[in-house]
Amino acid sequence: MDLTYSEEDETFRAELRCWLEVAVPDHGPPPPPGDWPARRAYDTAWQRRLYDAGYAGLHWPSRFGGRGLPVTQQLVYLEEYARAGAPYISVNFVGMMHAGPTLIAEGTDEQRAYHLPRILRGEHVWCQGFSEPQAGSDLASLRTSAVRDGDDYVVNGQKIWSTRAHVADYGELLVRTDPDARRHRGISWLILDMRSPGVEVRPMRTIDGESHFCEVFLTDVRVPVTSLVGAENDGWRVTNVTLRFERGTAFAQHIITLRSQLRDLVRVARLVPGPGGGTAWDDPALRSHVGRLEANADGLWRMAQRGITETEATGLPAPTGSAVKLRFSELSQELSELAVRVLGRAATGGVRAGGVDGVETARAYLWSLQYSIAAGTSQIQRNLIAERILGMPRPA
Repeated sequence: MDLTYSEEDETFRAELRCWLEVAVPDHGPPPPPGDWPARRAYDTAWQRRLYDAGYAGLHWPSRFGGRGLPVTQQLVYLEEYARAGAPYISVNFVGMMHAGPTLIAEGTDEQRAYHLPRILRGEHVWCQGFSEPQAGSDLASLRTSAVRDGDDYVVNGQKIWSTRAHVADYGELLVRTDPDARRHRGISWLILDMRSPGVEVRPMRTIDGESHFCEVFLTDVRVPVTSLVGAENDGWRVTNVTLRFERGTAFAQHIITLRSQLRDLVRVARLVPGPGGGTAWDDPALRSHVGRLEANADGLWRMAQRGITETEATGLPAPTGSAVKLRFSELSQELSELAVRVLGRAATGGVRAGGVDGVETARAYLWSLQYSIAAGTSQIQRNLIAERILGMPRPA
């Protein structure tokens, strides 16, 4: 694996940096938390701006609307994106990082032709309908049913933890199409139009005061058979393609952002008072902690680079994505907790310290708690690492 940046890569970096320096401040700050219609408008407008400038879907094949750029330029993009503090992908996450790559790998020509351009342009927002109240970590025990009726499936069931479903146009939907088959054999992957009759979305208020997640109730929802991705009852295999994208390449931007957040924390620690006088950065234990986090973040980025390179070579994400996701979850929670400790009372009192909003720091800490559950719990990731990377036998 050669990740040395070429002259062409550095030329691309310079062009991208110049564009971001103008586009990011011009787009303005995001709307306040809780205003989801405004958040959707903000995020989709930014996605359209990326598309118009030629920076949407850099790694997607050109025949599917991307630019088909080499992996090194994809990595340069992520580095410069974080450096510029560009808007988080937010409502476009599932479409760009889950659904789009899955359709490229598994979709029909008609599905790709309709959905991929609209995802790239920010016209359609996607959500995920995988987990259920009785099927979280044990996803294969899902009960939502899809019964074939002519040219449609009739779907009944409930999904939970569907991120941003209340502003989504389409959803990745896992259903059971053969109730008599073995658990993993009777599942299918459908494209759900969230505006279909019988779809009810209920936002859920979480510990950080937000409503990122939703419950989705499905009552006699008719989904065209043409919305089936992959073969009927082969949805578990397609799902694993989606989850590998989610746990591997999709976390690359998160890792780059984590490194930027760590450097911001150092800047703040050099400004806020320390417990024994001076600044917080005068504490050798804090400096040691930060150094260890920096080393871990750098190692995690190298692992992500390797996974992205393998994805480009094979067309499918590597199983090492489980290790990337697991370690990112741990580091993100550790960093968020450290930030709260450095800011102290400012983190809960709404005080600005060193140019950082204490309320946002507290909210980031609360949000980080979900990382060990979302996209597969840490316990599940450890099982996958043992079985698919280390080759250990499955438990009896």
